[in-house]
Amino acid sequence: MVELCDKYGDGKSIRHAFQTNGLVLNDEWCEFFKRHQFLIGVSIDGPEDLHDHYRVTRSKRGTHHKVMEAIKLLNKHGVEFNTLTVVNAKNVQEPMRVYEFLKSIGSTFIQFIPIVERETTQSEQLTLAAPGETMSPVTPWSVTPDAYGKFLNTIFDYWVRHDVGHTFVQSFDSTLASWLGEPAGVCIFSQRCGHAFALEANGDLYQCDHYVYPEYKLGNIHQASIQEMNNSQEAIQFGKDKSETLNQKCLDCRYRFACHGGCPKHRFELGPSGKPDHNYLCNAYFSHFKHTEEPMKIMAQLLKHGRPASDIMIYLKERALSQSNQKSIGRNSPCPCGSSKKYKRCCGAN
Repeated sequence: MVELCDKYGDGKSIRHAFQTNGLVLNDEWCEFFKRHQFLIGVSIDGPEDLHDHYRVTRSKRGTHHKVMEAIKLLNKHGVEFNTLTVVNAKNVQEPMRVYEFLKSIGSTFIQFIPIVERETTQSEQLTLAAPGETMSPVTPWSVTPDAYGKFLNTIFDYWVRHDVGHTFVQSFDSTLASWLGEPAGVCIFSQRCGHAFALEANGDLYQCDHYVYPEYKLGNIHQASIQEMNNSQEAIQFGKDKSETLNQKCLDCRYRFACHGGCPKHRFELGPSGKPDHNYLCNAYFSHFKHTEEPMKIMAQLLKHGRPASDIMIYLKERALSQSNQKSIGRNSPCPCGSSKKYKRCCGAN
């Protein structure tokens, strides 16, 4: 593939990315990635006990140690990497352990992907429900909306006081972009879907990797070009459907500009009309946007005035200290700056 890019690139700037669970990475692979400047996404779900709860081999053995070996190899060869963490029913309960662990392994670009899967009631071959099935129950390993909202908010409260400009969390970056009037940068919060295709090994092209089902097949690259299928009426309408099928609750929501109804795959909850057209994770997103509204607005204003968003950390610390001066704080009390340290070992030491 890289050879074909070099041959037909015609001077274009081409960047390669590769997503992996890391289990079979070796020196040869890492040398190749470094030579061609690949960005590697590593799937890891937190510390060993949290990661190994679901990510196991066929013999039910944990895989965390293999992923850590892969990260050591990437660091050894100087290969740039970020992390993708699937947030599930287990690790959603320990947000700070997950976040601190990801930082400890050198991840400065972090993606959180909430797992929402449903068990089908309509097929004997498939175990998971397809988009459009309305009565299928959510699996036990999926996150609940309330737990996922709390997960994001807990990490945000620490991040906004300590890590802005140093650690980049995709969910927070996309929300800030929305407050700046810019595109969110992630498909689930985009106004329209589509044009991010899934291409199978036999050449079949589908609307999205969440929609690899027969009714969403656009065609095959052996019969039509990707450009032709991209401009087809089916592809265009699929993209429009995301915004054109919003229910009234979404249309009236104050945070629609940041959410746009979320991923259509997750719209199986009952909406105000009694139809299954509402996003399962709505409560999580609404909670997160409301919880972060004030600091997001502050960071947006900083950026609009040519200042770094990280200045919010100075502002929040000064505000906390000002509030602390107005009331008595015990030496062993939590520091009001939000550092999680005792007052005497943080701002009280000054």
